[in-house]
Amino acid sequence: MTEPTTATLHASFDVTKAIDDGNFSTIQKFAYLFAALAIVLDGFDGQMIGYAIPMIMKEWGVTRAAFSIAVASGLMGMAIGSLSAGVIADKVGRKPVLIASIFLFGACTIMIGFAPDVATISVIRFFAGLGIGAALPAATTLTAEFIPFRHRTMAVTTAIVCYPLGGMLAGLVAGQILPVQGWRALFFIGGAMPIAYALLLLLMLRESPKYLARQSSRWEELRALMTRMAHQVAQVKEFTDGSVSNAKRGSISDLFRHGRAADTTWLWISFFMTQLSIYTAFSWLPTMLTTEGLSPALAGMGLTAYNFGGVIGAVLCALAINRFGSRWPMIFWAAMSAATAFSLKIVSVTATPDIFLWGLGLHGLFVTALQCALFALCAHMYPTLIRTTGTASAMAFGRMGAFVSSFAGAAMITAGGASAYLNLLGGSMIVAVLGLVMVRGHIGPKH
Repeated sequence: MTEPTTATLHASFDVTKAIDDGNFSTIQKFAYLFAALAIVLDGFDGQMIGYAIPMIMKEWGVTRAAFSIAVASGLMGMAIGSLSAGVIADKVGRKPVLIASIFLFGACTIMIGFAPDVATISVIRFFAGLGIGAALPAATTLTAEFIPFRHRTMAVTTAIVCYPLGGMLAGLVAGQILPVQGWRALFFIGGAMPIAYALLLLLMLRESPKYLARQSSRWEELRALMTRMAHQVAQVKEFTDGSVSNAKRGSISDLFRHGRAADTTWLWISFFMTQLSIYTAFSWLPTMLTTEGLSPALAGMGLTAYNFGGVIGAVLCALAINRFGSRWPMIFWAAMSAATAFSLKIVSVTATPDIFLWGLGLHGLFVTALQCALFALCAHMYPTLIRTTGTASAMAFGRMGAFVSSFAGAAMITAGGASAYLNLLGGSMIVAVLGLVMVRGHIGPKH
């Protein structure tokens, strides 16, 4: 156990080093818990639309193509929210961005419950997407900046896994609410929870110590926080975050220099294809299952099983990468994502729905875990100066795949039902396999 950091009079206190090497205090554990629950709600509201689409289509008599715009607008909002969250959080703090994003998607989710048509849902869903997209990077940044280095990788990984966990919970709630109270009640409930949680965070959540270190006007707040984290800073006169203030910022062009061009290209392709597959499931899986003849409740269980598998798979994949490095585990996970999708084509949805749902869970175990692993690969591939730029750029390119899924998923269901839909899920992952094979800068095994 590392001893608490002590600072002498007039000394400069490095907050980043103190947290990296220090104890994992109770207040830090609460910060992690608050961030993880925020991501759970993010996944809950982010995937709720997928469970509701079949019932809304039936009630209003609209086509899948008409609903593609609503799905696409939400994903576009998520892309913009993801890209802008970091910039805004660096200016105003992690806490206000996280709280504002949660409140925004909660309020918009409630508004969807009052929507009279698909066009209105499309507009509201865009603004909800801004909040949903911003919440994940804000929460993961807050987690990373509160957690000691030795616990950080597992903390961030388990926090990201909370997104499919939220989707799984959305499915369980939808299964109870939709048949009895309808889709509007689902959105009312789904929006009220994040609003209440945002108010709780306003009272309970602490700002990131690393951010506070950069704001000299808030050093007394930082002093009190570091004291609660068992660091002796009563006489400290100056706080730093361990960074070089005049360091050159990384640019996108840097991702293609010094021999990184090929790896960056293949990494982006892997992100694009993985998110194409995942968001085809998030947005259209219940719709595909109802089209094949399953009840809305059973169709919703398909996406729940998919998310449940993803939670288990992410943990297993993280353990495999920690032991063997990233190359072969990630290639295996991508290949099995494709294999399980194509294997489901020989299973009858209507004759053996239980087997099909188990198969969806197995498919989710591989593909959702792969997305979590891609973030770890980003952090390893790029040096510190361009690490944030590399991760944000790969995520943005991946969001393009998610955007394509809003139209491609509906088109596949219309053109060929379950068979064509599964071809899209599996085919995209074959390309991801190729991308991961071509990447040279994989994480090495730990000995």
